[in-house]
Amino acid sequence: METTIQHTFLSPRYWPTWLGLGCLWLAVKLPWRLQMWLGKALGLLMFHALPRRRAISRVNLELAFPNHSAAEREQLNRAHFISLGRGLFELGLSWWGNLERLNQHTTIEGMEHLQAALQQGGVVLLSAHFTSLELGGRLLAQYFPLHVVYRPHRNPLIELRTTRLRAQRYGKAIPRDNIRDMIRSLQQGFAVWYAQDQNFGRKNSVFVPFFGVPAATNTATSRLAALGKAQVVPFFTVRTETGYLLRFLPALEAFPSDSVLADTTLINQLIEQQVREFPAQYLWTHRRYKDTPDGGNRYER
Repeated sequence: METTIQHTFLSPRYWPTWLGLGCLWLAVKLPWRLQMWLGKALGLLMFHALPRRRAISRVNLELAFPNHSAAEREQLNRAHFISLGRGLFELGLSWWGNLERLNQHTTIEGMEHLQAALQQGGVVLLSAHFTSLELGGRLLAQYFPLHVVYRPHRNPLIELRTTRLRAQRYGKAIPRDNIRDMIRSLQQGFAVWYAQDQNFGRKNSVFVPFFGVPAATNTATSRLAALGKAQVVPFFTVRTETGYLLRFLPALEAFPSDSVLADTTLINQLIEQQVREFPAQYLWTHRRYKDTPDGGNRYER
């Protein structure tokens, strides 16, 4: 079976993927600042070459920053695509980067919050989709056996490669729809790394404000914390001028509460605080506001 799979991936349809992976592997060997410069160039290229994603990001920024001028939002949009381009190089760093070199560029803030929570049992390590997200997991996994929740990739070759790399880097990789495995990991006392801030439709979601705009938001964090008897520690990875910041916030108090709506609102508020500090690095190209309470679609204009 393995031989058949490998043979399939040698077909011409996968040659561009192999080329891209090879270029990314080579780019990881370059100095970090050169990678970030190339990431900026790639991001500007994507800004001009991907009009649909550029339009999605523009709508999101209009909703989130209505008091900004159109010129300010467009400048932020360009900065976001630059961050996206750099994030692609950071994806390579998360797979093949040298940890000793990466650690020289990394600052950790608030690790004691995670350590204290782990002493009491399992922890939902609550993250958000910033463009350096994947690299943050790699940097953290050297300290703790991290169980990571992931969304399977549509490209089978990339999915195979990432599955193997995650098996090497992390304690366990859990598909996002396998709630049972997540709960089991929490009950066994592990940290389960999870980001709930994408729109997956109305199922298991409630509408709560995100930058003051009602957004369909997944409620899984409350359910995981309750069923796994786990604390929730917010964790964010962002890029700085000199490298990366891994930021842990104190464990959420009295969480989950009796109100899923209140819990989910709190989570959005926490994420929003971090986004306001690093606005260009949040994943604005995702259709975060796709669903509306009245059944509309904010991206159909």
